[in-house]
Amino acid sequence: METLDLASLLGLVLCFVIIIFGMVFGNDFSVVLNFVDVPSILITLGGAFFVTMAANPMKDFLNGFKSFAIIFKASDFKVPEVIQKIIELSNVARKEGLLSLEEAAGDLDDEFLKKGILLIVDGTDPELVRAILETELSSIESRHKRVVGFWDTLAAMGPAWGMIGTLIGLVNMLKKMSDPDSIGPAMALALITTLYGSMLANWICAPVANKLKIKTEEEITLKEIVIEGLLSIQAGENPRVIEEKLKSFLAPSERATEKEAGGELDG
Repeated sequence: METLDLASLLGLVLCFVIIIFGMVFGNDFSVVLNFVDVPSILITLGGAFFVTMAANPMKDFLNGFKSFAIIFKASDFKVPEVIQKIIELSNVARKEGLLSLEEAAGDLDDEFLKKGILLIVDGTDPELVRAILETELSSIESRHKRVVGFWDTLAAMGPAWGMIGTLIGLVNMLKKMSDPDSIGPAMALALITTLYGSMLANWICAPVANKLKIKTEEEITLKEIVIEGLLSIQAGENPRVIEEKLKSFLAPSERATEKEAGGELDG
């Protein structure tokens, strides 16, 4: 069962609570309806989403929407466990030879690690092993960047279309200055579209994009550790040396010994 990322859920929910609090503070709760305007929603959200659609291939556009659910899943990139697994593999290789790793690879769930082990077992040149794994790593990073780019584009388009809605409202208001009854609705359209655009960008898009960037960095770091570990095993390095090399990827507070512990900012 996947673990919930409580920070993402709480952050978005509490932002919504603060927005509602700001609307109703000192007023009756019914004033929330003053902030609901269908034309404003259509202009701001519709414009932002459709422009983002135009800026991306349809596949990337749909993948961008799907990625929203990812921010609610806690990270499953357990670097210390991966390092420990690599050390175990290095001990097996040191005692029984590189060919013995083929059997160990069958029990692995990590396809990236398994692929690297099988390349080593097949006697692939170390530089070619690195090139193949780094190419896959680059491909993963590129795909993730496109997903993050979806949210970055949407974040930029929200305020832009909010401003377009504001201009539309102002034009309508100025065109009908002789009709006092039309000024209020037109001004509401002008102001609420800006509000919707800012909320879309700063309440939804920016946090989602940032969380996805963090998850990408975690995955890339994990796979870099795998590459370094496998190449060290192939080179026949001592398991203890491999362990110390891979621990350099960890924050001091995550390392096993107190001697390696560092400052508070590394926590």
